[in-house]
Amino acid sequence: MNELMKEKLDASEKAMKKTIDRLQNEFASIRAGRANPSVLDKIPVDYYGSPTPINQVAAVSVPEARLLLITPWDPGMIRPISKAILSSDLGITPTDDGKAIRLVFPQLTEDRRKEIAKTIKKYGDEAKVAVRNERRELLEKYKKMKKDSEITEDDQKNGEKKVQTLTDRFTEEIDKLVAAKEKEIMSI
Repeated sequence: MNELMKEKLDASEKAMKKTIDRLQNEFASIRAGRANPSVLDKIPVDYYGSPTPINQVAAVSVPEARLLLITPWDPGMIRPISKAILSSDLGITPTDDGKAIRLVFPQLTEDRRKEIAKTIKKYGDEAKVAVRNERRELLEKYKKMKKDSEITEDDQKNGEKKVQTLTDRFTEEIDKLVAAKEKEIMSI
């Protein structure tokens, strides 16, 4: 395999890794009946006119399995943080005592667990599509390189095998991530 092909393969591998990272971030933000501070990552709070992540304006801790405690560094931020959580799609009503905000995560119903499992599968399928698109683009680059006589037919065939092996590895990793997250959601 020549150097140019290897560069393109490495670039595709990086893109596939980014897809896996994105999938893991999506999974981290899915509420699983347990308190997980990362569910707040996508909720911006208005901090003196600029949207800011909650974890940058407050300390977020997990004192109990189903409780998140948000302690703002500026007590004046309690109302904006509560408002941001209420307007988000988190589905939990915050309670505050003037110093901190508590989020109590209810147990998930069986129907809600199944709904979340479907969402997890959808994210997994989207990640697989992204990996396969990356494979397709790389194979097209190899075909163009062969057509332009930059590589031999043997190089192209070897490159295609390596691309398929890489794609299979990342697809398998996606399947493992999906199965693990589904197991976490479905266990009570």
